[in-house]
Amino acid sequence: MHRVQVLSGHLSSNSRVGMRQCSALAADPNDIVVVHGLRTAIGRAKRGSFKDTTPDELLSAVMSAVLKDVGLRPSLLGDVCVGNVLQPGAGALMLISFSFFFNASVESMSLRSPNNPGDISPRLMDNEKARDCIIPMGITSENVAERFGITREKQDLFALSSQQKAAMAQKKGLFEQEITPVTTKFVDENGTERTITVTKDDGIRPGTTLEGLAKLRPAFKENGSTTAGNASQVSDGAAAVLIGRRSTVEKLGLPVFGVLRACAVVGVPPDVMGIGPAYAIPEALNQAGLTVDDIDVFEINEAFASQAVYCVEKLGIPMEKVNPNGGAIALGHPLGCTGARQVVTVLNELKRRRKRGYGMVSMCIGTGMGAAAVFEYPGQ
Repeated sequence: MHRVQVLSGHLSSNSRVGMRQCSALAADPNDIVVVHGLRTAIGRAKRGSFKDTTPDELLSAVMSAVLKDVGLRPSLLGDVCVGNVLQPGAGALMLISFSFFFNASVESMSLRSPNNPGDISPRLMDNEKARDCIIPMGITSENVAERFGITREKQDLFALSSQQKAAMAQKKGLFEQEITPVTTKFVDENGTERTITVTKDDGIRPGTTLEGLAKLRPAFKENGSTTAGNASQVSDGAAAVLIGRRSTVEKLGLPVFGVLRACAVVGVPPDVMGIGPAYAIPEALNQAGLTVDDIDVFEINEAFASQAVYCVEKLGIPMEKVNPNGGAIALGHPLGCTGARQVVTVLNELKRRRKRGYGMVSMCIGTGMGAAAVFEYPGQ
C-alpha cells in the first residue's frame, strides 16, 4: 500500500488534494483510476487446484488476461508492482514517471512455507518490540481475542457468515466476472499429471454449520479460541489491477472502472497486528472526506475472525456492508495477493449495484500495520 502511495505521486502531482475533495464529484484529469482488474480462482495450499502451479504462471495468466480484455499493449506500461510475501525474487522495478502501471499480487503457499521467518539477526531477540514482530500470526489472533473480549462464539458466527455468503455468491455465479480461467498442470494422488482449467475458488465450504465449527480444537494455544474454522485458509492465487492517469485513460478510450480516492497505512502494536484496519480505515476516510455511513461496501480481510470482528465492532460498521460475498475465511488468503484481490472484488460488487458508490478495502499486516484505501465506482 505504501508503494501505491509513492506511485500515486508519479501519476498526480496533487493527488492528496484531489483525494480530500472526492465528495465534490469533479473528474480531475490527474485522478488515479482503475481501468480493469481480474483475479485467479483461489486454491487450497498443498492440496488444491494450484498446488503444482508456480507463482509466475499464476501472475502471467491474470496479467495477460487484463491487458487482453482492454486491448492495451504491454509497452505502454510504465511500471509493474507485484505484491508478495513468501517467494524470493519479488523485488520492485525502478520508479519512473508514467501514465499506466500494473498493481499485481501473487502467492503460492503450496510452494513456500509461511512458518519460517528466514534468516534473522540474533540481536532481534534483545529488543522486546522487535521480538513482537516475529510472534506467530495465530498467537496475535489469540491476543486480540483475549485483550478485547472477542468470544469464540462471535468468531464462529462470523466465520459461518463468511462461508454462507461465499457459497451463495459462488452459486449465483457472482465471482465469474472477476475470475480469469487458468489452465495448468495438476498431479493427482496417484502421481498422474493432467491438465486442468481452474475457474472456481475451491476453499468454500457450503456445508459449514455452527455446530461443526464449535467442535474444532484451538489451533495455536491450549484453551484458545482461534481454530482452523474461524481463521483464513492457507491458499494459492493471484490478482492484477491496471491503474492509470485519468487523462491518458480517457484519451485512449479505455473504461474507468474505479477511482482511487484515498489510501492510508498506519502502525499498531505487532502483538495485536490484526487490529490494523480499525485504525487505517478512519485515516483513509479522513483523507477522502467521507464517513463510515458513506461507504457502501467494506472489504476487510478476514485473516482471523477475532480481528475482523474487533475492527467491525470498533468502527460501528453495519454487518450487511462487510464482505457481502464472503472473505478470506471462506475464499482463502494468499498473503501477498490480498490487496489486489480485494480491489477486484469490491469494484465488481459496486458494479453489480449499477449506481455510483464507494468501496473500502482494508487489511492487517504482520509486524504491526494496517492499510486501507477508498475507491469510488463512477456508476453506469
